[in-house]
Amino acid sequence: MKQESIFRGAATALITPLTETGIDYEQFGRLIEWQIEEGIDGLVVCGTTGESSTLTDEEHRQAISFAAKLSSGRVPIIAGTGSNDTDYAIELTRHACQAGADAVLVVTPYYNKATQKGLVKMYNTIADASQKPLILYNVPSRTGVNIEPKTYRELAEHPRIAAIKEANGSISKIVETMALVDGMLDLYSGNDDQIVPILSVGGAGVISVLSNLLPAQTSLLCKKFFAGDIAGSAALQYRYLPLIHALFSEVNPIPVKASMAAMGYCENYLRLPLTPMEEEHYQALLTEMHACGIATVQ
Repeated sequence: MKQESIFRGAATALITPLTETGIDYEQFGRLIEWQIEEGIDGLVVCGTTGESSTLTDEEHRQAISFAAKLSSGRVPIIAGTGSNDTDYAIELTRHACQAGADAVLVVTPYYNKATQKGLVKMYNTIADASQKPLILYNVPSRTGVNIEPKTYRELAEHPRIAAIKEANGSISKIVETMALVDGMLDLYSGNDDQIVPILSVGGAGVISVLSNLLPAQTSLLCKKFFAGDIAGSAALQYRYLPLIHALFSEVNPIPVKASMAAMGYCENYLRLPLTPMEEEHYQALLTEMHACGIATVQ
């Protein structure tokens, strides 16, 4: 049976403000408050954009706890708890549930990958250990493994598997998935350049990098679609497309960290193997930010 949606609209895949000494919680809190004030529909912490792959276990847990406590129910907090070690993913998922997160986002296992049978067993095992709903995160360009439509249909039978963040890039595969799950799972776009196309096949929103910069506008794009203003929604998709391309001119989250630093929400600090944005790409990013009316302080 389909459960209530975790969120409907735009959830920001939040950056994690870092310095040489760790997470900057003052800036992290400021960023969360601004996102909520701007009317964002949900927040994802410790995902790919939040640099989860280079956070220590203690930082990962503390960041989830901090965001859940600060939000205090004002918007859903979705914690990134995926890993290529299923036991560790279970530990993080249990922590997120205890810390007050509203849902968890679980990416497919990277490097060691998995068969479709392995994905079913992994996700069901994590879901069995969770007290909160799971969003399955499919991003084969980064993990090297793809969740097939028939696999989604099988996973949809678990009562705590609630939704998909889909970033496989194939609208045909997404249509096939939606036909098979038949309303059993919510679908969120994992690509900012495909928000309207995914909404058009029944999507419930987006987990967005763009909304780090433009939370109100990204949420509005979804709201217009849901209200029947398809042309208005598409117009916003078109308007922000050059900025979206600039935000992915280098591997995520390099450009979005640079943009948020330019807006004064963090230092432009990333942990290796990520490095600051190339100057040519950075200047092009600033140009697109200014074209969208985004003020910068650096």
